[in-house]
Amino acid sequence: MTIVLLEALSFGLGRLVDAAAGAGHRLCLFTGNRSIYSYELSRLDPGSLDVVDIDTTDIPACEAVLRSMPDLAGIINSTDTWALPGAELIARLGLPGPDPEAVRVLRDKGAVRTLLYKGGLSRSAAGPVSSIDEIEFPLILKDSSGTSSRGVWLVRDDAELADALRAAEDTPLKGHLIAEPYFEGPLYSAETVTWQGRTRLLGVSSRQLSPEPARREEAAAFPVAFPPGDFAELGTWIGDVLDAAGHSQGFAHTEFILTVDGPEVVEINQRIGGAMIGEALCRSLRTNVYDSMIAMALGEEPGLLTQPIDPGPGVAFVLSYPPEPGVLTGWSGLDRLPGLPGSPEWYPTATIGDGLHHLTDQRSCTGILLAEGPTAEIALHRALAACARITPLTTR
Repeated sequence: MTIVLLEALSFGLGRLVDAAAGAGHRLCLFTGNRSIYSYELSRLDPGSLDVVDIDTTDIPACEAVLRSMPDLAGIINSTDTWALPGAELIARLGLPGPDPEAVRVLRDKGAVRTLLYKGGLSRSAAGPVSSIDEIEFPLILKDSSGTSSRGVWLVRDDAELADALRAAEDTPLKGHLIAEPYFEGPLYSAETVTWQGRTRLLGVSSRQLSPEPARREEAAAFPVAFPPGDFAELGTWIGDVLDAAGHSQGFAHTEFILTVDGPEVVEINQRIGGAMIGEALCRSLRTNVYDSMIAMALGEEPGLLTQPIDPGPGVAFVLSYPPEPGVLTGWSGLDRLPGLPGSPEWYPTATIGDGLHHLTDQRSCTGILLAEGPTAEIALHRALAACARITPLTTR
């Protein structure tokens, strides 16, 4: 039988191929741009994955190809952009998967925050731009359906508000512009799996951001060593959050700020975490977590919901950005990685010749440096030390 992957995150394709094969199925990737997956495709055994080159924004075309497949068993949509199209295709074909209406709500960050506010799980609701006068500085303006830190502006005074509104006018939005409070404190993400309303907190990732106002994602580490009591409280809290937001099945990657008054959700991503979060989960939990993604696509309870976890190493990764915009010509320092502690590994996200012009968000990330350690904290120290040796080279 065949399981179709409607686009995918940049990394994790190899793990998914192994998971599908382990369940006795074959994985087929539908993509409108296979170059996105060039690194992972180069590492796969020839013939281990079927690839269909198709405009994945053309839902009728995708549906026609899916209906022509005699052995289709399930569909996976692991990205934000294709979450709703994937859910709609799943519903049209009568396959196991999330309710499209629930997915539609979860893709609207304003609607999610309003649900959390009404459920007593947030101190404030989000609102349209017209509601800005009701929110004190600092505040956040953002795309209600944005991804990869794009379309997000920190506003600390009237001058920054005017600048943000002008920038928003020139920014293509996936949803609409909303305003919400800027919650102060360290950023984390809860990595969870949910099945039939039951949620298990697999662990928490730390998130490091660049200084204000850009707040670009710089690094992450898993799992954060919260005291047992605090971790249990976070597990209860995230279960309540996902239930209030209508997330009843699948992985979720929920960013939250740990404020002096408790956790506040930044956004809920109804998928496994991006960048190297999936790989970090696999290594730290000593299991291929994508086995559970395959199981849920087949309508089966995921093993991760209940299986004992054998704690493994801490894992951290650092995103590498160029010091100035331009066209990528290569990297210096990659030859210095062997022998550094933590067995650092380099995962390129850009290719030579790419234009890198948006240094305030993840579009200009050129690669990710991953390292391990006995704890997430030590893994992060090792990843930072290794990534400091690498410099993306650009030319104008």
